[in-house]
Amino acid sequence: MNCDEPTDDPDREPAAADESADSDAKPRSTDARAVSRRIRGALPVDTRDRPWLVLAVLPGVVAVAIYLATNAYPAHGAGLYAQIAVELLANGYALPVRIPGYTATGVPFAYPPLQFYVFAVLLDLGADPIAVSRLLPGFAVVAASVPLYLLGRDIADSRPAGAAAAGLVALNPQVLEWHVSAGGVVRAFGFLYAVVAIYAGYHIFTRTNREEALPWRVIAFGAVAFGVTVLTHPVYALFVVVSYLVLWGTLHRTPRGLLSGLAVGLGGALLAAPWLWWVVATHGPGVFAVAAGTHGGIGGGADALRGSLSPGLVLAVPAVLYYLSRRSVFLPTWLVAAELLFRQPRFAYTVASLLVPAAVAAFARAKAVGSTAIGFGPRRARDRRAAGAVILILLGTVAGGAYFAHETTSPSDPSTPEYLDDDAVAATEWVASKTDADATFVVLGDAAEWFPALSDRTILVGPWGVEWESGDAYQRQVTAYETVSRCESVACVEDVAAGVAGDPSHIYVPKDRYTVRGELATNSGTLVRSFERADGWERVYENDGVVIYEAVGDTDPR
Repeated sequence: MNCDEPTDDPDREPAAADESADSDAKPRSTDARAVSRRIRGALPVDTRDRPWLVLAVLPGVVAVAIYLATNAYPAHGAGLYAQIAVELLANGYALPVRIPGYTATGVPFAYPPLQFYVFAVLLDLGADPIAVSRLLPGFAVVAASVPLYLLGRDIADSRPAGAAAAGLVALNPQVLEWHVSAGGVVRAFGFLYAVVAIYAGYHIFTRTNREEALPWRVIAFGAVAFGVTVLTHPVYALFVVVSYLVLWGTLHRTPRGLLSGLAVGLGGALLAAPWLWWVVATHGPGVFAVAAGTHGGIGGGADALRGSLSPGLVLAVPAVLYYLSRRSVFLPTWLVAAELLFRQPRFAYTVASLLVPAAVAAFARAKAVGSTAIGFGPRRARDRRAAGAVILILLGTVAGGAYFAHETTSPSDPSTPEYLDDDAVAATEWVASKTDADATFVVLGDAAEWFPALSDRTILVGPWGVEWESGDAYQRQVTAYETVSRCESVACVEDVAAGVAGDPSHIYVPKDRYTVRGELATNSGTLVRSFERADGWERVYENDGVVIYEAVGDTDPR
């Protein structure tokens, strides 16, 4: 896909110009070179982008390396995702109607399926689900640095600004928490596809604004990128839609621009249509409304209007004011829209990461005009700016990496808490081999999210996937899960379980430290002592980190 070249390097030449034909080569070699030149000519980069692309990708590589070095198990949860992949395999790659194991009756499958197919293929090839959840998101985190660089480069008209934008996103803990962790098997790829679609949209609207011929190749590229985003994650698809509306409203508010954007939207919808039709036919159209906004996706505007802005956005205020002083409203409007419409700050932080370097680049160019007037040539001024940008990006990578490493190694680990450890995995292996297939469990702590996928047994309490049932059902399960995970008596556990799902056959109790929805919790031993004294429960398994009790006698629900 061709794109406009940034003008911060006036003597920039396309990559194809660096290639020379070898008249003495064999015809086959000449054909190969011609194909290579066409491919390179279609890419929106040239040889001058290469060092800046390295700098753009480096922070993402550093972040992923730190995460893998400090997390022996995947952060957060992807157990439900792994179970979905297992059900896809069991169903011959046909979409399953429900996913068993999560609550007594299972949960509806209405998730966008693309990344679950990727997960299923990897499992089919023999990969371990824990390893997939730990390793796969990192590829998307690093890959997203490329379209972020291109988008930042073209918005700012500056390669250093593009590299800085990619680095700011890659090392932002608020973004990494959602992308490099286990859930990144879906979210990180949704983000990658969304940024590609927005990059295409930027060029669609800037080109139509200059009255150029409609860029049909770019429209087709954007439609495919939007379609795979829809097939990956609904919130990231909404981010693309909002971004296109901002692009149209601020860069090209004409019927021609609107039609270009609609072409992308309709093309993406057509690509996703078979899945959308299946979901509506299977679960009804209301399933999407039920899931919307249940757990932190859409609707952050109320908090923002009350003054609860994402803290990091304070740093973007000078850049916003600078652009407004120049009567340039695209980036400020995009930032406001992202902050108001999405509860999770990762979207606003992404826009801010593009806005701040672009403002710095614009300000530096304005200052460079003054430097030229007092005796510095334009090339010398550009070289000084480039050297300064390299130093800042490298220093930022070191500082950001150090801060992320500090977070991942802190006792609370707010960004990448692990839901599993060796003891939890050993306990699920015992459950899988030593308990009846119809055994039902209440699992305290975040190991519950992985429990059905690793043990092939059912948990009665847990919110994962319940958002597709109803908002009330989801909230009941969230409340029950948080309550039972902090119980300190047998009666508390039994009452919570009875309130949402009846009587379990087994109770899984973590010892010492564990997490509840990512937050550190500590078991003082009170609950274990309560079970040891209680009638109707027998300890059937124990290791250093987990105790499992089974209902016995007259209280056995089976």
